[in-house]
Amino acid sequence: METKKNNILVTGGLGTIGRPLVEELRRRSHTVWVSGPRHADYSNFIRCDVSYFRQVENMFESHRFDYVYHLANEFGRKSSEESYESIWQTNAVGMRNMLKMQERHGFKMIYPGSSELYETTSGEDAHNNTLEKIAPRLTNDYAISKLVNELQIQNSIEKHGTQTARVRFSSVYGPGEYYNDYRSAVCIFIYRALHNMPYTVWTDAKRAFLYIDDAVNAAASICERFKPGEVYTVTGKELYDMKQISDMILGALGKDDRLVGYKNGDSTTVLFDEADQIKILQDLGLTKITPFKEGLARTIAWQQKIYAQ
Repeated sequence: METKKNNILVTGGLGTIGRPLVEELRRRSHTVWVSGPRHADYSNFIRCDVSYFRQVENMFESHRFDYVYHLANEFGRKSSEESYESIWQTNAVGMRNMLKMQERHGFKMIYPGSSELYETTSGEDAHNNTLEKIAPRLTNDYAISKLVNELQIQNSIEKHGTQTARVRFSSVYGPGEYYNDYRSAVCIFIYRALHNMPYTVWTDAKRAFLYIDDAVNAAASICERFKPGEVYTVTGKELYDMKQISDMILGALGKDDRLVGYKNGDSTTVLFDEADQIKILQDLGLTKITPFKEGLARTIAWQQKIYAQ
């Protein structure tokens, strides 16, 4: 059966996940618009800062969309502690503005949540519980803002009958993630190892990292197989502690760990759930989840090319 071609808006469409998502949606023959807070030389681009209601209202009064991927979010634990005003303005107020437009115009929305919502989940709980079954205890503004947004979405569904699907990504990494101090641990470890710069490894932290192509393919498939109210947790299949990841990167680059500092005290484990893997593979038509070592090799090669190492 031929897939319906849709008119789609991607807020934050020039970001690390947004840009390849736009490319994938266009590859699937959808008409895609992109919004961002500053002018950009990009096709079908709309300047809009989602934290300002007037700008959001003007965007939706001027264009009609079947689906909106709302990716315009401030990212990261460290960033949220240093710039909490921006986190709350963009994430929480921005979501409220988007929901008001959804209630008025009736478009379907896909919202990328975060596995940060499973912050205290570990061990057997990681396989047997979901956010809907456990009360989260979150320890940073970024995670709290993502929870607030999911509560806002649920409230709008119940009060106004809006149609939104949520996808919770776990620690996305891969080519296209340019280095800064607020990026993923994989990005930071590779860049700093390449440039012989020190970095810190939290030895009791674990992550199930998700390769960016898998995140993009999952997200792009949601509008084509849309189920209102559905929640997908999309994660990598393998759980590694951060020292294992650091050691893999150092080994691939032929480096030792003399510049690595090891610390305890950040014992967070991001959920990975084989049952949910089956769900996303079936519901979203994905063929596989990229093994971490395979994705890591591609990411290292990309950084070596970009940074001429």
